[in-house]
Amino acid sequence: MRTALLLRQTRMHFPRLDVDQIKIRPIEKGGSDRKFYRIRCGADSAAAGLVLVKYNLEREENRHYVQIAQFLDRQRIRVPKIYFHDPAEGLIWIEDLGERDLYSYQHESWLVRRTFYESALDQIVKLHSLPESVCIEMKEHLPAEFNAALYRWEQKYFFQNCLGRYFSVSESKRKELAALSGLREIAKHLASLPRVLVHRDFQSQNIIMRNGQAYLIDFQGMRPGLPHYDIASLLYDPYVDLAGTERAELLTYYRGRQLENGIVVDGDFDFKLRLCAMQRLMQALGAYGFLGLVKGHKHFLQYVPNALGSLRRIVAKIENLQPLASFLAEV
Repeated sequence: MRTALLLRQTRMHFPRLDVDQIKIRPIEKGGSDRKFYRIRCGADSAAAGLVLVKYNLEREENRHYVQIAQFLDRQRIRVPKIYFHDPAEGLIWIEDLGERDLYSYQHESWLVRRTFYESALDQIVKLHSLPESVCIEMKEHLPAEFNAALYRWEQKYFFQNCLGRYFSVSESKRKELAALSGLREIAKHLASLPRVLVHRDFQSQNIIMRNGQAYLIDFQGMRPGLPHYDIASLLYDPYVDLAGTERAELLTYYRGRQLENGIVVDGDFDFKLRLCAMQRLMQALGAYGFLGLVKGHKHFLQYVPNALGSLRRIVAKIENLQPLASFLAEV
């Protein structure tokens, strides 16, 4: 959609804005099929403004973004405020939280970053702690829950788009690895565990820092799943290198916050976290291969080595996956 048309739409829905002072520019970020525009409403380029989201009407989850955002806001989970939604055009005007995400602080000292990570964990703990009676109202607005089929899809997404497209591994070898009984057992086991609402893409570029507080964005994939999946997404984020001691501190903090809510993080939490980290990294590596080599977003390919290194170390610690561990060690 051309900028001039977006400006006309903005002026129509926000008539109090100074027409001569409105400026709009694209926000280049991520691999989403949505397009984002930052709208400034004054001569000062740093003045507060809006973010305009143009989404694909054909993609089901995009149409539910507004309902999910309003639900999270009602639960006092920090997300951008919704100012106006035009469902016919697929346009949403939301609060501009600024340009500093958690990822942009990756070179700061751990003393600084730890506070930001803890703020992000505070928000995800709120989501994971919501009772089923509250979550039931969102059922019709959420994608399909994490089940065995979805976990298997993530695994196959990795074999096809990372090992196949990126590393050019033969189809016969990929089929052999994908058919490992250990992978099917993991998918079945994870699907058997109790679910809570999860963000589904809880990583550093989807956490905006504003005045020292974390806000969640890109939550339209929210669905019932395992809390371990969100924690693995953050702690094994390929965009950021976290030291083992830093991961341990954040895990301790998460356990403590859950305990305050009366939720005991059970003894096999680390085992479940490892399985979810494997799933998450497979999904991410599949996405990097697809976005980088099919969609033309080449910058995603730079994160393949970091994600693969993490996956290699995790798979090596999982029983019944020795053939995959051996193969990854040689990739």
